[in-house]
Amino acid sequence: MLNAFIKHVSKATGLPAKTAEAAIGIILNAADRQGAPLADEVFERVPGARTLAAQMGAEIGAATGVIARLIERTQGGRQAVAEQVIRDLHRAGLGNQEVGLLFPAIGSYAESTFGVKGVGHLGDIFGALRVQGSAVRSVA
Repeated sequence: MLNAFIKHVSKATGLPAKTAEAAIGIILNAADRQGAPLADEVFERVPGARTLAAQMGAEIGAATGVIARLIERTQGGRQAVAEQVIRDLHRAGLGNQEVGLLFPAIGSYAESTFGVKGVGHLGDIFGALRVQGSAVRSVA
């Protein structure tokens, strides 16, 4: 099933299979570090996906410690991970156009294979933050 995932992303983005595989690993590693539900869904249903994510995480030098992972789930940490993902994808050989095609490709695979809908851009994959504003409007 991992090969089908790679093939789908490769075809949708025009990337060579090895580059598509690396890109998927980078995305899944970052999504896992963010606690994104999509990562758990893919890991559960696609044998080898968790290993690929871990391998790419080691290759790119992703955070592995408990404290670092907790920090990455804060608002600032989420932003840092999102920015780092783009840099890592560029280092893996993807241009801006391929990065733009990558997220919808992953989303369409998730929808057609797992029935997961609404994943088509970076925020969807990592899980959008549901931050509520403070009710306090003035200071006495």
